[in-house]
Amino acid sequence: MNEWLMDMGRFVVQVSVLTLLVVVTVVVIARIKSEAGERVRLRVDELNNRLEYRRRRLALAATEPSARKRLAKAFRRDDKSRSRAGRRQADEPRGTVWVLDFHGDLRATGAARFAEEISAVTAAASEGDEVVIRLESAGGLVHAYGLAAAQVDRLREAGLDTTVCVDKVAASGGYLMACAANQLRAAPFAVLGSIGVVAQLPNVHRLLKRHDVDVELLTAGEYKRTLTVFGENTEEGREKFQSDLEHIHELFKRHVAERRPTLDVEAVATGEVWYGRDALEKGLVDALGTSEAYLLARMEEARVVSVRLEARHPMGKRLGLAVREGIEAGVERVLERLDASRWEKR
Repeated sequence: MNEWLMDMGRFVVQVSVLTLLVVVTVVVIARIKSEAGERVRLRVDELNNRLEYRRRRLALAATEPSARKRLAKAFRRDDKSRSRAGRRQADEPRGTVWVLDFHGDLRATGAARFAEEISAVTAAASEGDEVVIRLESAGGLVHAYGLAAAQVDRLREAGLDTTVCVDKVAASGGYLMACAANQLRAAPFAVLGSIGVVAQLPNVHRLLKRHDVDVELLTAGEYKRTLTVFGENTEEGREKFQSDLEHIHELFKRHVAERRPTLDVEAVATGEVWYGRDALEKGLVDALGTSEAYLLARMEEARVVSVRLEARHPMGKRLGLAVREGIEAGVERVLERLDASRWEKR
């Protein structure tokens, strides 16, 4: 019990010191003028090396303790032989697979960063390289996903073979992006399709009228406003609004048909969605399989490199995260020792 109290005392002292440091740091940071705009950095990870590292970690964990040193030495010998072989084969071409990720929301807010990542890859890629996009999106605003889809088109225009992998969903605007790939792969139960357009608008005109509230809507241009939230909607306005939706749908179908000419667009442009296996039968995708399985297969013959832009947190936020993690780790250690002492008493 005394030992536990001593540990708790040390923990409290450590927390107090850390809190004081945080206060001092925040005061200093507050005096520094922050830079305008979000700061980002380009992160590049070679997935082949990551896979090999994890394989070795698991192999060591599964080996008897007495044999781990020999296994570690064997790994080092393998590294040396690979290094020598790499120098001998340095002039032999080996393609690169560039991996990008896009996780879309309603407004496709990641499109700007996605565009920058594509610019970086197209500048660095060589002839014969491939770009794999792990795409997840249920769609959203027409203009936002139209821009995101145009970014995927840039890869094909640059002559880069493009593969889109869908593990969960690529529907509506998500499929608008995905269909631009040279090859479209989907997991067996991924959701695809939803080639359609939808819009809904509440109208509270009758409620306002009941309370003697008038709304004045002034426009210049016959169709500047078709349906409104507060005013009284007309049949002419509804027809025009529906006509606009039909036109957007036609643009959507044309976009898909140009990029997947063998697809019977009229048969699938009903707004319905299909799961991976059914989507394959309909021609919406080219093959079934997860992104992880596909990348593992590509690692057998190429370097697979993940590229992404990520936000750099301000110093204050990074310090705060570090302090929080330190406090949580200290609490966990105290609780573990407390539990251990209880079991010893039993």
